[in-house]
Amino acid sequence: MTQAIWEQGYTQNRELSWLQFNARVLAEAEDENVPLLERCKFLAIFTSNLDEFFMIRVGSLCDMAAVDKDHVDNKSGLTAKEQLRRIYAAVAPLYERRDAAYADVRARLRAEGLHRLAIADLEPAEQKYIKQYFKNVVAPVLSPQIVDAHHPFPHLEGKVLHIAALLGHKKNERLGLLPVPASLPALVYLPGDTVRYVPIEEILLEYVGHVFEMYDVLEKTVFCVTRNADINPDDETFGAEEGDFRTKMEKLLRRRRRMAVVRVELNRPISDHFTEYFRKRFDVSDAQIFLSRQAPLKMSYAFSLGDRLPEQQRAALSDAPFTPQQPAMLPAGQSLLKAALRRDILLSYPYESMEPFLQMIREAANDPAVLSIRITIYRLARKAKLVEYLCAAAENGKDVTALIELRARFDEQNNIDWSERMEEAGCKIIYGFEDYKVHSKICLITRQERGVVRHITQVGTGNYNEKTATQYTDVSLITSDESIGQDAGAFFNNMAMANLEGHYDRLLVAPHSLKNNILARMDEQIARGTEGYMLLKFNSLTDIDIIQKLRDASCAGVRIEMIVRGICCLLPGIEGHTENITVTSIVGRFLEHSRIFVFGRGAEQKVYISSADMMTRNTERRVEIACPIDSPEVRARLMDILYAMQHDTVKARVLQPDGSYQKKPPVSDPVCAQDLLMQQAVNQAREQATRPAPPEPGWRRLIGRFLHR
Repeated sequence: MTQAIWEQGYTQNRELSWLQFNARVLAEAEDENVPLLERCKFLAIFTSNLDEFFMIRVGSLCDMAAVDKDHVDNKSGLTAKEQLRRIYAAVAPLYERRDAAYADVRARLRAEGLHRLAIADLEPAEQKYIKQYFKNVVAPVLSPQIVDAHHPFPHLEGKVLHIAALLGHKKNERLGLLPVPASLPALVYLPGDTVRYVPIEEILLEYVGHVFEMYDVLEKTVFCVTRNADINPDDETFGAEEGDFRTKMEKLLRRRRRMAVVRVELNRPISDHFTEYFRKRFDVSDAQIFLSRQAPLKMSYAFSLGDRLPEQQRAALSDAPFTPQQPAMLPAGQSLLKAALRRDILLSYPYESMEPFLQMIREAANDPAVLSIRITIYRLARKAKLVEYLCAAAENGKDVTALIELRARFDEQNNIDWSERMEEAGCKIIYGFEDYKVHSKICLITRQERGVVRHITQVGTGNYNEKTATQYTDVSLITSDESIGQDAGAFFNNMAMANLEGHYDRLLVAPHSLKNNILARMDEQIARGTEGYMLLKFNSLTDIDIIQKLRDASCAGVRIEMIVRGICCLLPGIEGHTENITVTSIVGRFLEHSRIFVFGRGAEQKVYISSADMMTRNTERRVEIACPIDSPEVRARLMDILYAMQHDTVKARVLQPDGSYQKKPPVSDPVCAQDLLMQQAVNQAREQATRPAPPEPGWRRLIGRFLHR
């Protein structure tokens, strides 16, 4: 049956679909309508995205190709080896596009006074400055090494820049390696009134002959390797002597640094003879060696590149600044904790500030009526006020429980550090499950006042990360609905007992009850035929059961509109299968991250927000939560967000039946959804600021009169 799915032609490979997503990120760097410094940032984002793709997805496929050669992808029928071949072929043109985009951005930045220079471009006085800089600052921290019979090839950290030099000495040939020290700045700025800089790796490349002075430098290049980072905590068994799950993760992080190389990147062409060193040493094929002629191999510096420009000029080359606003559903100065006891409230990041939620936790930490705070944590900022407030709550005698997922990829160490800090403050820490990541975003505050217990529940689509809350679009519901509060309490009790099959009346909880309920909502729309409707926003679609159900719905005449930022393994517009489905992707200033599911229209409409994408890993192998939206006001706000997305004509790209994406046709009055929502948030905050303050409770007014007599 699975084979018939890919033969019917309405599904595609997830890895190739992801590369299409990253190509849309690159398109932002190519777009002349995007401010110049923002284009540079999109180049950096494209680069870091591709790094992670090779570390995780390509790394996983390399393992699969070696272990299970006959396994085929259930959307494309391709084996792991065939997928790798197509991935390498698809990535090579992206390097060429990145080079072209970088060259264009570099030239335009030069016209604005930001000069990236090669050593040969420097004035004599500048060359002298760089030579002294190398001698006084760089040379003392270098650790060069030759590779020969007496000097084995060292272990190279993934994504660390190195200089490789083919060295000649008395008719013998050796390889010289020179890692770029992490202590050195990525860019070396030259003295003077204009902003002129040289990348640190170019300086090392220029002076590599001085480092290996007894040798002749025959060839040289800057390179870095990408290692497989797809570690799995269950790949090894750990005895009791290994300690708890936190200790296990620390050991696996050390292992990640030594895994196999899956990609080699070079910054200039080299001979086949020199290339052979890389092929043999890292056991890679020519297809795994990628050449970047223009763009640097690492571009994290792009986010601070404009800092040396005058403020007015930097502003002209950047997106207009935006500050997350006071939430539209929360009057300024009003306590979110108290407001939520009266009505449901929706926060919409980054258009609205996360600060009211953080202040709600802070208030709860000091509220005598609060008995407990329970929360799931997947990713946190490096500096997290949330942790400070949770620790304060524990120190104030509240029962604070945090379910921390230590396997949040590339945030493992950060989560380990925070878990230790919270334990020291008296918080109870749970680490989740061996086989299931806890990816849900839920917080439960329990209060008892005048003998009555009340619950305030927060359910969100994004992490409790104060930094990304200004960069990712997410929604967060705060409600005192007791049925949801009771479910939230049951959820935390079940997590503490490792029970993944708990019963919930309102919340949909993966892996036991989310997927089957989503499929049931789809069946309800299928039963309505051409009167059925679905509007689904999420980040990725790979779950084959969801895909098949969407196809069935399309065949039944149900109109389906999907807003899918990244991977979409379903192809729309395929006659006889998906002709009633449209798929739109929006890549813009903010990372689209919210998950909103709408089934039907009118009085029977059902709306959910969720932490889960429609990927098998989320629906079957993670603990995820979807929450129903009952409040008409909250529903209206969610529909406003979706309406803006549906009518975007600037950043929206529409998925075609062949897997490509096309921009919507130009219109006389273009709409950018994110700009529209920013402006809406500003307007609503201004309106709130002019409204009179809500009347104080009667007892407070009486006290005020007494004090002012």
